[in-house]
Amino acid sequence: MKTPPFSGGESVLDREHSRTKNYSILLIDDDKLLLKLLKSVLAQENYNIVTCDDPVAALDILKSATFHLIISDYLMPKMNGGELLKQTRLIQPDSMRILLTASDDVDAVVSAVRAGSIYKFILKPWNDEDLRVNVALALEQYELIQKNKELQREKTERILEIEHLSVINTLPQSPLLLMLSKKRLLTPKQVRDLVTLQSEHKDADPAIKLIIERGWLTQKVIHEVIGHELKLQPTILDEFIVDFSVAALVPAMLCQHKLIIPLNVIGRRLNLAMADPLDSELLQNLRFITGLEIVPVLATIEAIQSKILEVYKIDAGSVADIEAAFGAPDPYEGIEIVIDEGRTDISFEESLQGDEPPAIRFVNAILLEALRLNASDIHIQPGTKNISVRLRVDGILIDRIQIPYGIYHSIVSRIKIMAELDISERRRPQDGRITVKTLKRIVDLRISTLPTLNGETIVIRILDRNSTVLSFDALGFGATELARIRYASDKPQGIILATGPTGSGKTTTLYSLLQHGATPDKNYITIEDPIEYYMAIAGQVLVREKIGLTFPLILRSILRQDPDVILIGEIRDLETAEVAFHAALTGHQVYSTLHSNSAFATLSRLFDLGLKPLVIASALEAVVAQRLVRRICNHCCITVAPNPELLDRLGGEFTLSIDSVKKGTGCNLCFNSGYKGRIGLYEVLLLDEHLRFLIGNQIPIIDLITYARSKGFISLREDAFSKVKQGITTLEEVFRVLGPA
Repeated sequence: MKTPPFSGGESVLDREHSRTKNYSILLIDDDKLLLKLLKSVLAQENYNIVTCDDPVAALDILKSATFHLIISDYLMPKMNGGELLKQTRLIQPDSMRILLTASDDVDAVVSAVRAGSIYKFILKPWNDEDLRVNVALALEQYELIQKNKELQREKTERILEIEHLSVINTLPQSPLLLMLSKKRLLTPKQVRDLVTLQSEHKDADPAIKLIIERGWLTQKVIHEVIGHELKLQPTILDEFIVDFSVAALVPAMLCQHKLIIPLNVIGRRLNLAMADPLDSELLQNLRFITGLEIVPVLATIEAIQSKILEVYKIDAGSVADIEAAFGAPDPYEGIEIVIDEGRTDISFEESLQGDEPPAIRFVNAILLEALRLNASDIHIQPGTKNISVRLRVDGILIDRIQIPYGIYHSIVSRIKIMAELDISERRRPQDGRITVKTLKRIVDLRISTLPTLNGETIVIRILDRNSTVLSFDALGFGATELARIRYASDKPQGIILATGPTGSGKTTTLYSLLQHGATPDKNYITIEDPIEYYMAIAGQVLVREKIGLTFPLILRSILRQDPDVILIGEIRDLETAEVAFHAALTGHQVYSTLHSNSAFATLSRLFDLGLKPLVIASALEAVVAQRLVRRICNHCCITVAPNPELLDRLGGEFTLSIDSVKKGTGCNLCFNSGYKGRIGLYEVLLLDEHLRFLIGNQIPIIDLITYARSKGFISLREDAFSKVKQGITTLEEVFRVLGPA
């Protein structure tokens, strides 16, 4: 088939497919001469062409054969072309329909086009080349419509499959259900019934036992599937003599409920008979309880239950005897929980309920509480009498829980095991990482331990992978600062620094800048420790100093990766600073953070690192100094008179006449703090040619400040004053963050 001429670019159709496919076309016209002309125009293409000079007969042909395209004349006896194609649409709705008409009939034809009966119409006399192009385009449109329908069908099937899998994944024992469902051994209704049962009853039996009891599958069938998947064979437990010291590793009540039994210990491995070796959550918990690597062994339910009776010497149904023989008092009875009253959502106390060991339940509960309150950090600090658990919410540490010393070491061990730290090392600081998954999101935790007089202090930083980068306008920049930072970020090279103390939102600002100008035609690379936001368009590199993967090493390597934009998590030393600034001098756009107190203090900090003044003056485009203050809660906001003493201590603009300010009284939505969320205070130093000259010649900072103010530079205090007047934050919050003048 000859490829039809197109105006430009590659056709949506696959060209090879277009050449080989044999399309069927029906031509209808009462004038036999015109039919011959039409057929001759299309003869050079590889079409299967059928002609008909009677519209009524054409309808009979359409009922017996399928056509991709129908071309009909308009004025014909018995039936005009518009009515013919309208009926054609009912017979073959997927076909494409073209109407040939004289100019006098255009109004009637347009109404048919609007009704959806006609793909397009062509005026007679036609141009042969235009006709061939329109036919090719109509067939291409036919293919696209069919492909879209197929994609829509696939999409519907995928949605149904995802919905089915999401139901399965809500179940703790989901690996077994997922496997049986994929092999079509369980129906969706059966899976839903199990989900409902186990979600409503926390003490419900394991999934394998429920399936067998209901007669849906036999144990033999289930074990054949598990054995094939894990390459396991059922073990005869009668051959094992279980030592009492081995049995004591796993509580008897847990064995009875979960259908497991410890068999023996070889080295650091515990062989464990299980009815369901796919229960990964149970395996993980047992690793913590025993401190050993668990090797699952497949065994029948009957054999496991019989072995439990033999080993633990108890009545099969007597849970009380099991607790008396091997259990211990739940240490949570001594916990003092600080919970605000009046909340309607799940409490911390409720989140402590479960079948897991106490330390696991506590750690999981405190993580869930932190996620629920959108905390950024968790502090576990040992005191002389008890342990304080504090959460940092909106930049402020709040006490949530007081726990006794009795379970402190088990909590520390649990966290260390999760983070793969050395549980025996208590004299040195350690750092680790944990990834925690919930039904709604995935969070990365950065663990830091520090030995103190009363024990190890643990700080957990929470990084939510689902957190989205704020838009530029939502950060809190004033109109002047916003225009300046946008101007700096639009430059294709140079370095922009965000400065401030830890937790002041520097990385958020840089990612907003990065996203603001992000386009697919640039190569973006970030170097961070840790990665705080996940960005699909960028290649993100995680610093691993323990293996020598440092900021300078990565930075030198990525310069060979042809980047256009580079984001460096932090400039910590001269080596990193030199590579970053030289990258900015050689045509790269660089974003980074630095710890300094103000925009002008950043210049002093760069000099202190050892950078040359001319390098700073040439590469630096802008400095954004910032702090985060809490927003006033909109639901309990009231207008009050300002505190004159506080205004005097803040000084500067705050000493001007302020008749009233806003303040939050505290409500359930803001946990009675009067604040909800945070916003930034900013000062933006944008370098022009004269300022570069002053920096390059090491003019005193006071002269730089004087010049910048003459150009409209706004300080952090001035921005804070503006936000207080707008009712965004309070005088107390500004004083807490910026201190006295």
